[in-house]
Amino acid sequence: MLTWTFLGVGSAFAKRNFQSNVLVEAWSQGPGRQEAPDDTLLIDFGTTGPLALYALMQRPGFEYLRTGGAINYPAIRRVLVTHQHADHIGGLEEMALVNAYTFGDRRRGRPFKPQIISSISILMNLWDHSLKGGLNAMAGRYVLLQDYFFILALNLSEPDRNHFTMLKRYDVSLFPTDHIQIERKYDWPSYGVRIVDGQTGRSLFFSGDSRFDYPAYATMMEQADVCFHDVQLFDQPNPVHALLTELRTLPREVRAKTWLYHYGDNWDSGPFDDVPQHFAGFAEPARRYTIFE
Repeated sequence: MLTWTFLGVGSAFAKRNFQSNVLVEAWSQGPGRQEAPDDTLLIDFGTTGPLALYALMQRPGFEYLRTGGAINYPAIRRVLVTHQHADHIGGLEEMALVNAYTFGDRRRGRPFKPQIISSISILMNLWDHSLKGGLNAMAGRYVLLQDYFFILALNLSEPDRNHFTMLKRYDVSLFPTDHIQIERKYDWPSYGVRIVDGQTGRSLFFSGDSRFDYPAYATMMEQADVCFHDVQLFDQPNPVHALLTELRTLPREVRAKTWLYHYGDNWDSGPFDDVPQHFAGFAEPARRYTIFE
């Protein structure tokens, strides 16, 4: 079984629903029949990620995320980074430090290390441009990203290195998204996620942060059993997210299985009440979606 829980579903500057980060859980039996999943993956961990994870651990069924009154960070086995904006990586510094100083092996001076996963291009820049300032020193020495995380660098151009699996069943792969253009399409690294159940062939589509780019990923959305697509509720010229007006042009059968996330704090103010009539609906924070049985 594979389950999908948004820590939050809000945009980068949302205050009501935390930022859009996801907890993916892989189970051999399923929640209710085992205390904790066999494998866990965070898709991004932004600035509000620690607060969102703290709130989630209070909920029934997520007790394994708690140790005493604190977050049980070692319960998170892997983190996948889709891109380097703060609402997607801003919580990594806390995770790294707590794993090193609270959950590490103090006798041997070794931190607990989850796996960090992304493309080579993102991982090369993640340390130097985002994390190094707060993490590059431990008592008595300088350190690197690999001192806090086991690194899995994906190469999208090599078929045997562009994906990984959970429980040897669920195949997780990345695809480029048109989030920000410097000079041309896809020249600023940003990725969406596709998960395929190796036993049944069923699949999930997750857009990541992306402008509306349906021709590029139409086949993935059409084949998927469930889709999650980021949305911006207001129109503007040259946006960096898919506009709701654009997503309304998706084929009806695609819209019906597509949950919208990464929305602003005004989603329930009235003008968007018809979204559940045209889409699967607005994704909900802290709701555990069962994707594959």
